[in-house]
Amino acid sequence: MTSNLPSERKPAIIAALAGGWVADAASLGLHWLYNSPRILEVGGETPEFLPPKADYFDGVFGYFAHEGKQSGDVSHYGAATGVLIDSLLASQRELDIRDYQRRFRSFFGPGGQWVGFLDNPTRITLNNLNSIEQNAIDQALATAPTELTDRQQRVLVQKVMPYTRRLSGDQLADPVRRAIDLTYHETEIQEAGVHIARAIDQHLHPESGADDLQLPAVSKVAPLVARYCGSDQLLEKVEAAVRVTNHNDEAVAWAKCAATLLDQLFQGKPVEGALQAAKAFAPNQESLDKAMSGASLDAVSAGDDFGRTCYLHEAMPVIFHIVNHADSYTRAVRANIHCGGDSCGRSWVIGPAMAAIHGVGDEKGIPLSWLARVRGGATRLAEAEALVKGTWATD
Repeated sequence: MTSNLPSERKPAIIAALAGGWVADAASLGLHWLYNSPRILEVGGETPEFLPPKADYFDGVFGYFAHEGKQSGDVSHYGAATGVLIDSLLASQRELDIRDYQRRFRSFFGPGGQWVGFLDNPTRITLNNLNSIEQNAIDQALATAPTELTDRQQRVLVQKVMPYTRRLSGDQLADPVRRAIDLTYHETEIQEAGVHIARAIDQHLHPESGADDLQLPAVSKVAPLVARYCGSDQLLEKVEAAVRVTNHNDEAVAWAKCAATLLDQLFQGKPVEGALQAAKAFAPNQESLDKAMSGASLDAVSAGDDFGRTCYLHEAMPVIFHIVNHADSYTRAVRANIHCGGDSCGRSWVIGPAMAAIHGVGDEKGIPLSWLARVRGGATRLAEAEALVKGTWATD
């Protein structure tokens, strides 16, 4: 699928992806501190890029989740976004749900790269992926065409699982036969193994997510919008990706709302029109109308009115308030941090939105000094460029 996006918008979209990484990292030090006066006391008017410290949370309500992280690190939201970007690049910029699930499980599961907090949707998704796989194995063994001993069943499952986790359909038969032939030369056992592999493949489900209404549903949409910007496939792709971690209709609706907002802004549409277009997908349009009302930016009051937690019905009005009222990327990020609560989760809509509007380096865009403070920023930018420009390498 080729996007119809004009080439002159690509730098803005690359900047928008960078805006997500920067806003997330900038918010990490005070993430999940719910007391706005304490945030102002600790961070002053420039609360960005503080190193995470438990001391900030002493005596006030909050949850210190990022022990061991350093200034410039991204949260688990950024880590999950990176998994999706890796999958898109490895799949020639197309959303491959099986590949995304495999990478998600490998990255966040036992022995994976992630060290840090795991949110509820991630934990449940990992459990669901294990359960879905085991159920698929049970159904495959129950329909095997050859009577197999318990030992043969165990060995065949061990043989086929590395392939069912990476391949699908017609790709399975040849490598599975070769793997089984290392142990069993009998044709009927090899064909039983191929049957098991194909049956497992057919019973793996793309909807592996938790029944959950929190921000992981929308924090992943920026790279999908970057890839499918202006395409009539965008919302279909968003729903498929969201249901990997958040298998909930209301969460999908909020994700479509966030994706439409970013899609409009990535295309260069005016902010007011983008907000109105996105609002049409919201489960609660009245809260968004209220959030966009008023003449000035007051994210702390927005947090008081709508809530500061990870739930989408609280976070999305705060996001709409900030995007509608902030006049620069810096003001938006600082307002989001001062609001408190799940600032990192909200960052993955606010950051890309404001960077798409204001770009990088000028008075209202992402400060170049902030870009330099994101750990691993060079890799992040290279991936953003590859995703938007269509230069990638399959791993």
